[in-house]
Amino acid sequence: MKITAIETSIVALPFTMGGPYQSFAGQLWDRMEILLVRVETEDGLVGWGEAFGHAAIVTTKAAIDSIIAPLMIGRDAGDINAINRAILHSTHLLGRNGSFVYGYAGVEIALWDLLGKRTGQPIWRLLGGSKPGKLDAYASLLNYTTTELVAKNTAEAVASGYRAIKLHQTARADVLAAMEVADDARVMLDVNCAWLPPKAQEMAELMELDGLAWLEEPVWPPEDVHGLASLRRYGIPLSAGENVAGLFGFKTLIEAGAIDIAQPSVTKLGGISEMVRIIHLCQANAIAVAPHSPYFGPGFLATLHIAAALIEKPLIEVLWVEMEANPFDPWVRPQNGQLAVPDGPGLGCDPDPAILARYAKGPVTRTEAAR
Repeated sequence: MKITAIETSIVALPFTMGGPYQSFAGQLWDRMEILLVRVETEDGLVGWGEAFGHAAIVTTKAAIDSIIAPLMIGRDAGDINAINRAILHSTHLLGRNGSFVYGYAGVEIALWDLLGKRTGQPIWRLLGGSKPGKLDAYASLLNYTTTELVAKNTAEAVASGYRAIKLHQTARADVLAAMEVADDARVMLDVNCAWLPPKAQEMAELMELDGLAWLEEPVWPPEDVHGLASLRRYGIPLSAGENVAGLFGFKTLIEAGAIDIAQPSVTKLGGISEMVRIIHLCQANAIAVAPHSPYFGPGFLATLHIAAALIEKPLIEVLWVEMEANPFDPWVRPQNGQLAVPDGPGLGCDPDPAILARYAKGPVTRTEAAR
């Protein structure tokens, strides 16, 4: 069936995070914004996707509305592989990582949602998976201004049922404080590319015996795969991948011996098809996969389906925030540190229109075939 229209819209969901709000890319981060992509076909079927994200939403939305959506109109929605090649090639001079790839990811997720709805199958089944049980999740804490808040939120996350906690801090004191209250829960540390390699080596040596489950993106810039690989000698498992440009970016990380754990992000690297290729590459090279998923819309749902179908013992990232509402409830909220996977066709959950209307930010932009 041919694609007849594509809509983009933003919802901004109030949330609390157990501490003062922080800035993200120079903007106060006090709303969880979701950039939704709605794809319609000529028979009236609708698929939903999500494009990355956060402070980049305005530029990603513009990339979809101005370039990607017009390129999609009139194409066969089920011809996903050919569309991937055509659209990503058409936009490759505009960047192989960034808003155009993020934007296409939202469209591509919607195509898989359409395919599942048309065939009556959940995406995990389309990917060859069997009916999944609940998936383990980890609490991905935001950045806190004091060690006391780190310890407080770690303890609360453990009490809520999480058996793994990730910090977004840079001080070893915060790591030790979290470990004191974590009981037997694993603790991971993501420093968001904070250090040049010499400083990263110094910090890794300090934390060598602290028992971190992984150290995430310790090196600036993230493309410095050899700088990252230089930390392997300290014995802390290394993770990275959320800033990598697709399959060949992960191939570069793996060939450099830079990672133990790959962290592909379905809304950043072009969608479900590319995510599947990356997982297979990692499996062929004995690299574990822990998806990057700090979002709460169709991208999160797609992550659940992919992980359930393809990853052995997956661990799903869930931001440690309490949202006022979410149009994809209840699937985006863990219970006792675990997540259920939808079993309806496609993503298995369309958004609640009342919540979309209540928390809408700006107008819906619609691109459709000329009449």
